[in-house]
Amino acid sequence: MKIGLLVFGMAGLLALVSFMPPLAGRLKLPYSVLLAIVGFVLGVVIHVHGWAPGVVADFLDSLQHFDISSETFLYVFLPVLLFEAALAMNFRRLMDDISPILVMAIVAVLACTVAVGFSLAAISPYGLVVCLMLGAIVATTDPVAVVGIFREVGAPRRLTTLVEGESLFNDAASIALYSVLLSMLFGGATLSVTEVVRSFLVSFLGGGLAGFAMGRLTGLLFRWLRGWPAAEITLTVALAYLTFFVAEHYLGVSGVVATVVAGLVVGSTGRTRMSPTTFEQLEGTWSQFGFWANSLIFLFAAMLIPRMMAEITWMEVLLILVVFIVTLCARAVIVYGLLPLLGRLRLSTEVSPSYRVVMLVGGLRGAVSLALALAVTEQPAVPHDARQFIAVATTGFVLMTLFVNGLTLRPLIYRLGLNQLAPVDRTLRDQAQVVELEALRLKIDEIARNEHIGQEVMDRLHAVFDAGQAGVGAGQVRLLAEEQKVAVGMGILAGREEEMFFETLKAQVVDWRTAESLLARAERLGDAVRVGGLPGFEAAIERDLRYSLGLRLALRLHDLTGWQFWLGRELTQRFTNLMCKWAVARRLIRFARSDVQPLLGAEVTEIIIEAHQRRLDRLEGALQALALQYPSYAQYLQEAYLARMARSMERMRYRDMLAQNLISGETYADLINQVDMRWQYLENQGALDITLSAETLIQRVSMFEGVDETTLHAIQQVLKPRLAVPGQEIHTKLGRSHAMYFVASGAVVLDLPDGTTAELGSGQIFGEMALVLGHDFQPRVRSLGYSRLLMLHERDFKRLLQDLPVLREKIDAIVAQRLRAVEVWQQFQSGERQHEPLPSLRPDAQSSS
Repeated sequence: MKIGLLVFGMAGLLALVSFMPPLAGRLKLPYSVLLAIVGFVLGVVIHVHGWAPGVVADFLDSLQHFDISSETFLYVFLPVLLFEAALAMNFRRLMDDISPILVMAIVAVLACTVAVGFSLAAISPYGLVVCLMLGAIVATTDPVAVVGIFREVGAPRRLTTLVEGESLFNDAASIALYSVLLSMLFGGATLSVTEVVRSFLVSFLGGGLAGFAMGRLTGLLFRWLRGWPAAEITLTVALAYLTFFVAEHYLGVSGVVATVVAGLVVGSTGRTRMSPTTFEQLEGTWSQFGFWANSLIFLFAAMLIPRMMAEITWMEVLLILVVFIVTLCARAVIVYGLLPLLGRLRLSTEVSPSYRVVMLVGGLRGAVSLALALAVTEQPAVPHDARQFIAVATTGFVLMTLFVNGLTLRPLIYRLGLNQLAPVDRTLRDQAQVVELEALRLKIDEIARNEHIGQEVMDRLHAVFDAGQAGVGAGQVRLLAEEQKVAVGMGILAGREEEMFFETLKAQVVDWRTAESLLARAERLGDAVRVGGLPGFEAAIERDLRYSLGLRLALRLHDLTGWQFWLGRELTQRFTNLMCKWAVARRLIRFARSDVQPLLGAEVTEIIIEAHQRRLDRLEGALQALALQYPSYAQYLQEAYLARMARSMERMRYRDMLAQNLISGETYADLINQVDMRWQYLENQGALDITLSAETLIQRVSMFEGVDETTLHAIQQVLKPRLAVPGQEIHTKLGRSHAMYFVASGAVVLDLPDGTTAELGSGQIFGEMALVLGHDFQPRVRSLGYSRLLMLHERDFKRLLQDLPVLREKIDAIVAQRLRAVEVWQQFQSGERQHEPLPSLRPDAQSSS
């Protein structure tokens, strides 16, 4: 086929496709259904177009000569469809419902394959492997039509996530099963359940690992391409195709799963590792790619329908009806059997009955099923009657799901009320409308006075405002319970917090690593608020202020090896995170007073502000503990924060000047270069110096004052520097031996046997009692701040006391003092000694005595 004619045909199809979305909207048809109709008509017309005028005839002739193969579907269009859908998914929302999604994507596919396979094998002349292959082909769902309807009618976001998530992964399950069964059909091997399951798991899990690795590698490469949007977007296109091909042909695992996981990784990390404007361009570009790929793949597949259905028989029509009923029943077993069981076992959030109905009916099939059926027809090793049966049955089944399920889905959603807002959301919407219309009325009145607009015009506008407020009661929000209003307000602030963190990233106030951490924590906080309200917020804040796993591992590694680099980096990250959260928490309180209070009232807003004030107090405490220990680094962070804000404001000002034609594009580019040079030092991030060397810390211990250099050097050789974070428990027993500690800086608290506590500060020691007395005297010891300690192991302790009499005298004096305190306590505990009242100081009492 000539290249010119091919380009002409593709351009004509794209022109036709561009009119499909508005036409589908006007006809109230799912987009995929309209594409199927148009494609079917084209498939018929291209064979009888002798009547058409020249240009139309050439266009139809170019379509007739298109070489549409299964490989075109699988290698050209499928990676784009999968990557675009995964890129647009919210990874955290997907993970919240990963249990029901995997059940629908894997278990439902297996159930459908088995049900269709054994049912058809029992009533048709075809073998079990052929029937199972048909079951695997029709098990994969197509979300395009369903999600399109969801977006039109405003279906709940969670329902959309469940359906899209299922379709992302069930393509992989279906194709993996199809490949295993096809290889068995080629080789004539006996059907083995163990082999099918093993091959499927290897393909599915291996594809996930391959996609994750390639997605993370691409995230690292974004750092090298930052500032070159065209290059970054091109890299994602290459990633989609390379991931699919490498996984399939070189690793022997599922390219579908690999591409989906790679898309999810890029979607979750791209907004922090790319510049914000580039990520917005990326989303727009891939949305366009997805529209083209989906539209063309559906048109091409539908154009094949007349050819694939040309030899259909009444027996095959009956078998198609059986496939339709069996797949619906198998899906119902999963939707109404396993999904409720997951909820009862607390393996996932409960899926409501109305959601389950829509998920049952919404299992539409589409282009992937047709592509797999076409692939079977291209396999000469498969018997002709089996190829014909699979092609006809798949095509008829896809058409039934599109025209039966697809056309009933919209009325079903309306019937179930899933297109309506929840009562709380409706009340909040009405209250927002009242507040904003009143504020808008005042602004318009002010503009009218300034512009000298006549009263008659204003009266007509006031009538519009009055009509808008007529059906809304200003006091409806009062009907909500206080707990509901608090939950709504907390949810508003949680969403605003995510936006604020993203704004700090766009302004380049923080780097991508910090932004990634902050956004992830903000999303978790938002999820906790949506699920648990105010108690969920308190619990999430408690978890958020805990030390990260990385910091705990770094502390442990430092205790074992003395390696400080990782520990310093983790402390730096915590310092930066705390400061950013503190700044955002203060802005959130101001936002609550200015924007939330008009919606929810003063009392509820005060409850919300008090909760956030408690959070702010805890952040200040944690930040102050670090700042006291590392004041220089705290000042550096404050300077860097203000400097980055200044850089952002300067850039925005020049951008505004360009938009207002105050400066030319060349002048703007030069100014931005000067801005980057002026603030270039901000890219050299400061490092937190924890300086935990024994030589440095030993100078802070008063016990070693006056010790000669030789003795001091001997002590330095055996003392091990340690850092304890606030609240960390410090163990004086290490395996079978003991250790004592010198407090170089900071403070620790000892929980004594009598229920009291004792605080020890710089220069003091603990843990020496067990070493001197030879028994397990182990009070519970916790660090009050970021305490720098020097640890002395038991074997080194004994040698030092033998070699250094001066040190022994000092430690013996402390031990004697503490032993006397323990002795007195034991006397009181045994009753041997009683509390004696203090003598009275009154004159009359003294004279009478």
